[in-house]
Amino acid sequence: MDRLDSMRLFVRVAELGSFSAVAQQMNVARSVVTRQVAALEAHLGTKLLARSTRRLSLTSAGATYLEKCREILGLVDAAEAGLTEDSQAPRGHLRITLPFSFGIRQLMPMFGDFMAANPEITIELEFSDRRTNLIEGGFDLAIRITDRLEPGDVARKIGSSRSVVVAAPGYIKRHGRPRHPKDLIRHECFGYVLATRSSWAFSLDGKTEWFPVAGRLEANSGDALLAAAIGGLGITYLPTFIVETAVREHSLDILLPAFRAPELGIYAVFPSNRYVPHRVRALVEYLAQRIGSKPPWDEILPKG
Repeated sequence: MDRLDSMRLFVRVAELGSFSAVAQQMNVARSVVTRQVAALEAHLGTKLLARSTRRLSLTSAGATYLEKCREILGLVDAAEAGLTEDSQAPRGHLRITLPFSFGIRQLMPMFGDFMAANPEITIELEFSDRRTNLIEGGFDLAIRITDRLEPGDVARKIGSSRSVVVAAPGYIKRHGRPRHPKDLIRHECFGYVLATRSSWAFSLDGKTEWFPVAGRLEANSGDALLAAAIGGLGITYLPTFIVETAVREHSLDILLPAFRAPELGIYAVFPSNRYVPHRVRALVEYLAQRIGSKPPWDEILPKG
């Protein structure tokens, strides 16, 4: 192996923490990976990895070398790509992880338009509402909706997400309309299992306050909660990108319009310390333009 290939291999082993995982990705025997790392250590005259029966860990020298390898490989990749990529149409394969409801309802049409405009692009999507390790999963990009990024995330904000409290007209007729968030505790409220289920957040006088809620239904799918609300089972608290159509069609009414939910950011997150290819940058720029500072799904929000 030449020096750069050795560096790339070492970085992969350090990131995945396993010779076997790297061997599986490269479709080679584990012994091939261990020999190549051993050869690199012999060349450098120092141990880069501390081996045990359970795990691999970086030595002090290994941690320093890893940081330098990432810097060097990033510069090499950027130099090579910069000579040709930016003057060409985006091409190649994109592997993306993204949340279910937002991905299916809002991003799929955008991906379709992007692919139509860039015929040499192929896209592979993995839908998950849980945080995914981009490096271990081999992803080029993640779309995440959150109020805070994790330390070390390399990300660009491409939009914002607001939630609203909604219920079917039939439910409101039977049980009345809450006038203040503190009234919610007297209603059947159901929520999303990956968020805070026992209380909902509202912005009051510039501060975020949490109000208790309770109900007999919870789900890990925003669309399941949407269906339950349309069916008149109770009140739910969902992003505008999920309830937009139901509100426009008057299947759901927005409750508590004077009490806004805190805004979440919609982020494009990249694998850390990796050169971002032209095809990824082109897609992210396209999504940022399509979503914009005033997402179309937020048009249902009460004015004022």
